[in-house]
Amino acid sequence: MLKKICVIALTALITAQASAHGIWFAERSKQLAMIYGVGADDLDAVLRLPKVGSVTGFDEDWDTVDVELTPSGPLLLVTSDDYPVAVSAVLNNGIWSNTGEGHWIGKGRDEVPDAILSEETIKYAVHLRGPLREIPHINTQVLQIVPVGDKFPLMMGEQQTYQVLFKGEPVQGALVKRDFVNDPDAEPVVSDKDGKVTFEIRNQGLNVVVATYDAPTDRPKIIDKYELLATLSFVLPHAPE
Repeated sequence: MLKKICVIALTALITAQASAHGIWFAERSKQLAMIYGVGADDLDAVLRLPKVGSVTGFDEDWDTVDVELTPSGPLLLVTSDDYPVAVSAVLNNGIWSNTGEGHWIGKGRDEVPDAILSEETIKYAVHLRGPLREIPHINTQVLQIVPVGDKFPLMMGEQQTYQVLFKGEPVQGALVKRDFVNDPDAEPVVSDKDGKVTFEIRNQGLNVVVATYDAPTDRPKIIDKYELLATLSFVLPHAPE
């Protein structure tokens, strides 16, 4: 019994470690960039460019506009002939298995049959160039965070409700944190039966809300689950200088 409890605890630990990194968008020297990391760890996103499956820009009416991710040093800058007011992206981090020794191997259960955990990790991101506003479901975002309501906060500390969608439908049991950058180790809020969570706006500036969700496998011989992570980032304006 004790051995079983230890295995369960270890599985939870390595799952948390594996799902730690995500993607979001933020300004770097007045240019919008896609960030890969967690908390203050802003890693080399260019190295992950081959894993980016899609990046899409949107205008005010949520019609798509062409955008690209352009390497600039260690950054991936969002470039476009238009000015997208919102951007989304998907990054597939691939299949990973853990042997129980804290070592991840880039193979599935079919190649690592004794693994404690085998999973495919996929990262999603939606960014608003400005304050929070209504967001539709975006087809490429298998896991997505959308704000609830028709009026949204402009000040830190105001309450906001979010809904977590899995394949466009509300999902219960997602783990949501209000600040992936400045408070990544906070205790998560669990989405209710309607996929909703409510908490205060964290920052008078960049906010990166994050949700993680374990989706069931459709390839049990290769992976035990899909580890999905989604961010919603937006910026509340500061007082005039």
